[in-house]
Amino acid sequence: MTNKNSIEQLPDGYLNKTPIFQFILLSCLFALWGIPVSLNDILITQFKSIFNLSDFASALVQSAFYGGYFLIAIPASLIIKKTNYKTGIIIGLAVYIIGCSLFFPASTMATYTMFLAAILAMAFGLSFLETASNTYSSMLGQKKYATLRLNISQNFQPFGAISGVLMGKYLIFQDGTSLHSQVQNLSGDALKAFQLEHLQYTLTPYKYIIILLAVVLLLFILTSYPNCKPTNTANHKVEKASFGETVSYLIKNTSFRNGIIAQFVYVGMQTAVWSFTIRLALALGAHNEREAANFMLYSFICFFIGKFIANVFMTRFNPKLVLFIYSIIGTILLLYVSFASDFSAIYAAILTSVLMGPCWPTIFANNLEVVDKKYVEIAGAITVMSIVGGAVVPAIQGFVSDHLHSMQHAFTVSAICFAIVGLHFLREYLKKDNSPTVV
Repeated sequence: MTNKNSIEQLPDGYLNKTPIFQFILLSCLFALWGIPVSLNDILITQFKSIFNLSDFASALVQSAFYGGYFLIAIPASLIIKKTNYKTGIIIGLAVYIIGCSLFFPASTMATYTMFLAAILAMAFGLSFLETASNTYSSMLGQKKYATLRLNISQNFQPFGAISGVLMGKYLIFQDGTSLHSQVQNLSGDALKAFQLEHLQYTLTPYKYIIILLAVVLLLFILTSYPNCKPTNTANHKVEKASFGETVSYLIKNTSFRNGIIAQFVYVGMQTAVWSFTIRLALALGAHNEREAANFMLYSFICFFIGKFIANVFMTRFNPKLVLFIYSIIGTILLLYVSFASDFSAIYAAILTSVLMGPCWPTIFANNLEVVDKKYVEIAGAITVMSIVGGAVVPAIQGFVSDHLHSMQHAFTVSAICFAIVGLHFLREYLKKDNSPTVV
């Protein structure tokens, strides 16, 4: 006789109930990739001054990071498809640790290229984690609550992002005048000594991250997790599709294709806004990097609050309509950032973060809803790949900043992106069949 309290896997891969400890441990991974996302914003400011980079060159930090996601998402999904989600997570954590460890030789070599290589390697591990965790979170329980579980897991990410900013503010940035003003007065051996000293500060956060990752990796190795893969039964036959068949199907799926474009543009916009918030604060009069980092911290707090506010709205109104309105307000705020003549521009940039929270999980969940189950793993991987927008849009915004000689005016790039996201949600809202579904 089956115990009613026992956790059982159903033929479609979902569970009859959610294993709480396993779900919380899995959700903690979302915080673990929130840390490097916010630390990248710190590194952009640090590297620009230390290596005397243009805005375009400094944005290559994000290009390396999100480019790593793009390169590994499909291989990661194929490995996960042949093994299981837990294996993908363990591989991801191990590679994440390797990437963090590469910061140590990079600081000794003191070359920007080596740091980019370390960030790329770290992103390889994070791509495994995201490819496995987003889909796995949706599978750990009853099917009707799949989107809710993914949104709950996504709520852990801001905690990581806030932790990353605090580590950057207190462990990487130092008191005193801004790095840019200090570097301007140095040359020769004095400049080299200054560069090496400040590059050493970048190591401290990654020492703590490596320790944390090792603990989480051990917990995952020791914790039993359900497979959550569809199984054959008398009443349920698992259909399998080849990689080529899956890609052909997804290309022809208009809703999925539009979702990929929206995710690409959204992640690019979010990354660009956060990448240049500290620089914007410095340009508008912040005393030094440590003071400017406060505005990045406020942005992530707003991001966290915005997720909860959005969840309330989306339970009462159509989520696509809510996100369309969010996108329009966000576009207006970013246009204000671009052309305001005083420090209020930085507060408008911070408020934009309130509107970003629900976009990623909603687009991700919708993308999985519109594909047949046999294609879901590759569909999830391609959706993760679409965050390569974070590699492209910040570089474009940096390029515009260099050529307009205005950090502020370059925020029009992000404003255009948010408007495109809004059009996507409007188009989805206006579809005839607009009833809510779950993955």
